[in-house]
Amino acid sequence: MTRTDSTTTRDPRWLALVVMCAGMLMIILDGTIVNVALPSIQRDLGFSQADLAWVVNAYLVAFGGLLLLAGRLGDLVGRTRVFLAGLTLFTVASLVCGLSSSAEMLVAARFVQGIGGAMTSAVILGMIVTTFPQPREQAKAIGIYSFVASAGASIGLLAGGVLTQLLSWHWIFFVNLPFGIATGLLALRLLERERGIGLAAGADVPGAALVTSGLMLGVYTIVAAADHGWASAHTLGFGALAVALLAGFIARQATARTPLLPLAIFRSRNVTGANLVQMLMIAGLFGMFFLGVLYMQRVLGFDAIEIGLAFLPVSLGIGVLSLGFSPRLNMRFGPRAVLLAGLALVAAGLALLTRVPVDGAYVVDLLPTMLLFGVGAGLAFPALMTLAMSGATASNSGLASGLVNTTQQVGAALGLAVLATLATSRSDELRAAGESTAAALTSGYQLAFGIGAGLVGVGLALAAFVLRSPAAEQAEQAARVQAEVAYSEAA
Repeated sequence: MTRTDSTTTRDPRWLALVVMCAGMLMIILDGTIVNVALPSIQRDLGFSQADLAWVVNAYLVAFGGLLLLAGRLGDLVGRTRVFLAGLTLFTVASLVCGLSSSAEMLVAARFVQGIGGAMTSAVILGMIVTTFPQPREQAKAIGIYSFVASAGASIGLLAGGVLTQLLSWHWIFFVNLPFGIATGLLALRLLERERGIGLAAGADVPGAALVTSGLMLGVYTIVAAADHGWASAHTLGFGALAVALLAGFIARQATARTPLLPLAIFRSRNVTGANLVQMLMIAGLFGMFFLGVLYMQRVLGFDAIEIGLAFLPVSLGIGVLSLGFSPRLNMRFGPRAVLLAGLALVAAGLALLTRVPVDGAYVVDLLPTMLLFGVGAGLAFPALMTLAMSGATASNSGLASGLVNTTQQVGAALGLAVLATLATSRSDELRAAGESTAAALTSGYQLAFGIGAGLVGVGLALAAFVLRSPAAEQAEQAARVQAEVAYSEAA
């Protein structure tokens, strides 16, 4: 889109950013709003305790499995087309979810909803970096995106509690309908219709089948490990098959004439490093959200609305930092330095949670950690997005965007599965030894929070030694392109 005025209020690109972020907010809210309503869904539709997890897992398997493919399709056929198709599918599936009268119907609709969510969210970062190529504007746009993506999770907890208690669980899905329709209509008017580089540049059907099935199977293995055990034949067998499929995909991409995923993208230290750092940070943070909710609910006795309010300082902190300070800090000190500070604060918050008591008080024991998470995530997320996209080009920005979202989902699924399993095992051992339920649960959560702090600490070390400034990354990328051109001309 062409810039029409020096102020963002009259520049149509910023209105387009609002549309992109509205689509992202709808996806993010849905990821957490459902968790609060699970007990009501179980009562109404007759889910068993084991099957109830598939209200969440069906969505995660489809969403995590298709993000990479959806991002690449955006490069090939046009990111706006993929965004609109995903938004439509997500909205229609939300209606079916709300109308579900059986457990099977809801799980199937949630799977389709995950497909639509993957298509919508996978291309948004790519759209942002191509719409805002100038560093200062891009930093501001990514700050707004990061606020929506990060704060939406905690807002969803509050929204889920309010809708479930005041109306019914059906409305956590029905609320997507006006949201999705309005966003779609605005997207048709405001988003640029880019053509894409064409299917011929990456129409690798075998590669698409390998990566989608491998990622779906991998996410399924992780989320099902809590039921079957990490050392079970089920987990080891499906895990080995997922690894084999992904290894086959990598081998295919190394030899395919038109690869779906050009492996050259991983030559970028920032693309590879930032995605690994993000996976570790998300694993720790997502475990905090999930286990923090359980601690407040099972140990402190908070209801759904109180839990949502408890997490509001995280949203406020992310909002203040992402929208007001992070873009300027990134421009002044560089995203790498800002990321290191943010990761240190997140790790400190998780470390503090290892001391939560059975009779904890919110203001004394939880509020300081919520403030640390809000400030830390508000610094870390925009910096991470900037670094992860710094090696992307106009022809692969959708792929880089899909990769960012894929590592987020894998980190969330892996972190939740591992931390929840360890917390449960520790609690079960202590209960068997005669500890009270509250004390055993608290000790299990403390262990998980400590491991989460360790994961973020590893991410901090990786960021310190691997990542570098976007300017250095782009200079190396330009030199690499020139060398490849010179080599091809000489040949």
